[in-house]
Amino acid sequence: MLCDYLVQILTARVYDVAQETPLEYAPNLSTRLNNKLLLKREDMQSVFSFKLRGAYNKMAQLPPDLLAQGVIAASAGNHAQGVALGARRIGTRAIIVMPVTTPQ
Repeated sequence: MLCDYLVQILTARVYDVAQETPLEYAPNLSTRLNNKLLLKREDMQSVFSFKLRGAYNKMAQLPPDLLAQGVIAASAGNHAQGVALGARRIGTRAIIVMPVTTPQ
């Protein structure tokens, strides 16, 4: 089962759009928790978040007839940016619904 999970990770289409980001050693947290901690630097993505990965991967798995209809997402932040960038890269329309309380 773990092997199947690893295959899914390694074959996910996110690598078409997401940048490979480094793992960075976190010395203070490591010392505090008496363990070696590494941080995955997803803040280095063009949208500063890991949310691009899930949004793009889902769109990449949609059948062409559904993808042609476009996608819609409700978000006030990182997910909205991930959907918008993913849709642009995959070549479909995206509608992003944001709460009125979202900062301008």
